[in-house]
Amino acid sequence: MLKIIVSGCNGHMGQDVVEICTGMEDVEIPCGFNRTPIAKNGFPVYSNPAEYTGEADAVIDFSNPANLTALLDFCIERQIPAVLCTTGYSEEQLAEIDAASKKVPLFKSGNMSLGINLMMRLVRRAAAALEGFDVEILEKHHNRKLDAPSGTALMLADAAAEALPYKAEYVYERHSVRQKRRREEIGISSVRGGTIVGEHEVIFAGPDEVLSIEHRALDRGVFASGAVAAAKYIATVTEPGLYDMDDLLGDL
Repeated sequence: MLKIIVSGCNGHMGQDVVEICTGMEDVEIPCGFNRTPIAKNGFPVYSNPAEYTGEADAVIDFSNPANLTALLDFCIERQIPAVLCTTGYSEEQLAEIDAASKKVPLFKSGNMSLGINLMMRLVRRAAAALEGFDVEILEKHHNRKLDAPSGTALMLADAAAEALPYKAEYVYERHSVRQKRRREEIGISSVRGGTIVGEHEVIFAGPDEVLSIEHRALDRGVFASGAVAAAKYIATVTEPGLYDMDDLLGDL
């Protein structure tokens, strides 16, 4: 029986992960972590990860960047791998994750969707092939999402930038600068409203033609399912390191 701790268990995504795990015969949730330690699902919930002394094979984190240090300390101390699904990390926190990955296996992805990760591969190929095309990214999410742009939008921008023949510059606020668009720019725009689960579009605009690559998530469950699959994968990894969806897809 695989024991998976759910960090951020009382949040929207945490509850989706709990629902998926409880429906699996080979997965058990020994406890949850949450800043408000209310037990909603029949397992104990701790506000401080260090309070849990039982066993676990992996942690899935859908919480808040503010919880990162305590979670990493717990994982390193107990040698429990983690799937980091939270977005909005600062540069200092990304460095903290990198340092921790040298001591314990960590799986990190800004988006757990299989479709999004395939989309990134398509974006790389398009950026390499469409010389002279302008690249713009539009992302839409629900009105509860705290960070903007989304981690997925940045992943897509990075995928395009890797294939471009020049060093790309990300532009987030065009209204603040009145000037002609420069070749090196990748524009990233955000929309927040209603209950939009997640929509991402990468636009390649060239002379007299436009190519758009688009992905729509219709239910949050797609991200929760990906996180559980990642937890099952990272639980088998013995070597410290920073793993991602490419490693999971390769293993599958």
